[in-house]
Amino acid sequence: MDNQRGDYKGFQSWAGYIKYTVHGEERAPWLYLRSIVVRHPVICYAGAMLAALSEGAPDGMQARPTNKNSFGGLMATQDTVDVASGVKIVRATSAFDCGGRCPLRLHIKDNVIIRVEGDDTAGPDTQLRACVRCRAYRKFVHHKDRLMHPMKRVGPKGKGEFERISWDEALDTVATKLKETKEKYGNEAIFLLAGGGYHGHLHGAAATAKLMAMFGGYTTDYGNISSEGSVWAVMSTYGDVMVGHSREDFLNSKLILLWGWDPARMVSGTNTMYHLIKAKEAGVKMISIGPRYDDTTATLEARWIPIRPGTDTAMMVAMANVIVKNDLQDQAFLDKYTVGFDKFKDYVMGDEDGVEKTPAWAAEITGVDAAQIESLAKEYATTDPACLMDCQGPARSAMGEQYNRCAITLTAMTGNIGKHGGSAAGGLMGVPIGHMFRSPGIPGMRNPVEAGGPSIRGTLDINLRIVRRVHKVKVSDCLLEGKAGGYPADIKMIWSLTNNYINQYGNSNKAARAMKQVPFTVVNELFMTPTAKHADIIFPVSSPAEKNDLTRPWPSGPYFTYINKAIEPLGECKSDLEIACEMAERLEIPEFNQLTEDQWLRAFIANNEQTKEHIKDYDTFKKEGVHRVELDEPIVAFRKEIEDPENNPFKTPSGKIEIYSQRAADLDSPLTPPIPKYISTWEDRFDPLIEKYPLQMISPHAKNRVHSDLGNIEWLKEIEPHRAWINPIDAEPRGVKTGDDIYVFNGRGKIAITAWVTERIVPGVLCIFEGTWYDPDDEGIDRGGCANTLTNDAYSGGGAAALNTVLVEVSTT
Repeated sequence: MDNQRGDYKGFQSWAGYIKYTVHGEERAPWLYLRSIVVRHPVICYAGAMLAALSEGAPDGMQARPTNKNSFGGLMATQDTVDVASGVKIVRATSAFDCGGRCPLRLHIKDNVIIRVEGDDTAGPDTQLRACVRCRAYRKFVHHKDRLMHPMKRVGPKGKGEFERISWDEALDTVATKLKETKEKYGNEAIFLLAGGGYHGHLHGAAATAKLMAMFGGYTTDYGNISSEGSVWAVMSTYGDVMVGHSREDFLNSKLILLWGWDPARMVSGTNTMYHLIKAKEAGVKMISIGPRYDDTTATLEARWIPIRPGTDTAMMVAMANVIVKNDLQDQAFLDKYTVGFDKFKDYVMGDEDGVEKTPAWAAEITGVDAAQIESLAKEYATTDPACLMDCQGPARSAMGEQYNRCAITLTAMTGNIGKHGGSAAGGLMGVPIGHMFRSPGIPGMRNPVEAGGPSIRGTLDINLRIVRRVHKVKVSDCLLEGKAGGYPADIKMIWSLTNNYINQYGNSNKAARAMKQVPFTVVNELFMTPTAKHADIIFPVSSPAEKNDLTRPWPSGPYFTYINKAIEPLGECKSDLEIACEMAERLEIPEFNQLTEDQWLRAFIANNEQTKEHIKDYDTFKKEGVHRVELDEPIVAFRKEIEDPENNPFKTPSGKIEIYSQRAADLDSPLTPPIPKYISTWEDRFDPLIEKYPLQMISPHAKNRVHSDLGNIEWLKEIEPHRAWINPIDAEPRGVKTGDDIYVFNGRGKIAITAWVTERIVPGVLCIFEGTWYDPDDEGIDRGGCANTLTNDAYSGGGAAALNTVLVEVSTT
């Protein structure tokens, strides 16, 4: 960092901690970064500037004076706006795939968003503070590169050469291709490629999916790139995905383990960092385990335990060994609420395979000192209550679900499940009120192409789920190989929306090759993304600011949000719902949609189990833009199951927490063992391939993007340049210095990126944040520095996308 942004003084040692110099004064990092979090709600040095943008601010950023109403306090209300100025304020939120769906106040003049402010509806403890992503929201909506008109490809696929056409030509062309493909190849040859780029309830992919089902069906994918491993873990162990506590409960803990979790950057619940900071101030001890000294660790001044990627489960297993050996487990809890601990105990003590999982055993694997593992295990087991917060990052690996399952097992061993200040672990962190998993939406219908497939209800067998569908990270292979490769169909047409497949699914070079060979592709998009460049027809879609909708937070409530339409659609943009309705006419599907936008949204509120309970007045909710659910006390996952197990069994076959899962045992696969285990995988540090590609690469979430959304916003690029983190121990022999242009490569591709030499990452590991846009030059070098150019399109035994199981090498030429 430089000048007023603070200067790094470096680590005292690579496993030590950073100190900062701010205005000549040396401070601990959490004091410096915490002040930014509290004042400007995110960990970024440009937060204050972005949050303070004034009306008419030029692209170069113009700041307004700060005052008592800025960020930390209550925002100015609509009553303070000068009506004569012609400015109106609209309450809305975003629909990005990020944690908040934070309440926003959009200042509108002449159909332009001229200013963005955050939540003004609550005091400091419940204020939902928007981060820089939303602070730059108007630059997303009004970006100079927004697609404003339908487009037809006129150059080679992937070059982005298009010409403007009319809506009639675009819709007629796609309708004709749909009919031709159906007649010649059958509905299975049409691939509906939808993703998580939009998280409103009404607008998005649901209407298109229903349209295609009514048209006769389609092929599609299965899975969740972000959390499939975590979902498998919690469903196999708890039978339920609602494993989180509301964030206020951090104050009830005495020790919080932040295991692979960086909420300051990835925002797992809007007010998560605020409540962690409050817990820190209250004296709650914080310990962070991960390959990076991340922003959360610095902000909270947590003790950092560096660990090699993909080895977390080995350390957890060794901690379990220490707990058992010292008789520190809560045996009464285990006997009453769990099944299978004895089998897990046999594994950790070496009775199963002859290898005792001691701290010394784990030290060789993880790089964490054996004494440190033993000390942490004893501290965690003897602190009551203690909160283990695992995450989805380490779960996006070749054995991802084992990480979350073992975290759950540790929480059970220490009796921390179902009580204040503890945790259920499991990675998903959501609470049942306001969770997007329980969102209303357009009623779907059965996809005829999937008729006759196997029942998947309650199964842990991923193979049953991909009989009629394609695992998300295997879409490229399906497009390239089709039925000959064992996939459900030979794909002749793609309809892609709310999705940037080439950029985000892994192995981007293969994805680009796959899209080039598909005869016809239509893409609904706001920008000329890497995926849109491979389209034959582009439908320009409206942003969330250009329509009404409902949203819910991810992964944590408890609140509901409303998107009020702030501006009229720009150019000729239409919503995905409007496009589906117009396509239905051309496909001669009668009565496809008989409700207005407002009627749909009112029906969602009236008929959804949660909203009809909590939201009694739709018009008031719409006007206020957010509805908070007042809690008498923090939500605690599985509290009823623990307090009254007779009447509230867990949703597993045994009715208990299944440390040993018979359903997993029935799969008879070494990749999905019935108890959580550490298993070495391909492209870990023990793979012989490490001789050629000796660095492990991780690709966490960036603070200035939502996956690839917002990846083209210049203001946000200024917050944090796209760089590869590399430790000095790895940089020096390669002749790499901070600021150097370097190449990172493996057998799947090669990217160009700037180096940042830092002791904030462990030796042997490279960090490249995901989401920058894939941009290969004529030599095939990705000049966009997209991490997924290097990642593997593979998944674990439980279905986790293995995007953090990657080996690479670095060079300067």
